[in-house]
Amino acid sequence: MLLKKELYTSDDYWNLPEDERAELIDGQFYAMAPPQPDPPWKLVMELSATLRDYIKSHGGNCKVYPSPFAVNLDAKDKDWVEPDISVICDKSKLTDRGCSGAPDLIVEIVSPSSRKNGLRTESRYLHGRRCP
Repeated sequence: MLLKKELYTSDDYWNLPEDERAELIDGQFYAMAPPQPDPPWKLVMELSATLRDYIKSHGGNCKVYPSPFAVNLDAKDKDWVEPDISVICDKSKLTDRGCSGAPDLIVEIVSPSSRKNGLRTESRYLHGRRCP
């Protein structure tokens, strides 16, 4: 993980080594636990499929994006998160890097590893920001 005293930016986030996963919150990196095969990731996939099927069966045009999918909630240069599931209806928010702005729905699965690795920080970030 990169270590320096000043704040990190989007450039630092997008230049992380491929094998490192982190979220950038208020200019600071928070390491993410590697994906676990059971049961949180099974739940993410099942819930993603359920949401997708619901949207399709009701004629919706929203898309479901499971992690890893980068989200810049407030379009600032110092904040990038990877929610477990993002649902996006406004296609203008999609960029070649992920989502710029708040998705219509964010799902975060709580697991023992997420409790230990920054759930409070991420939760504070997600709940402390005003979504349009």
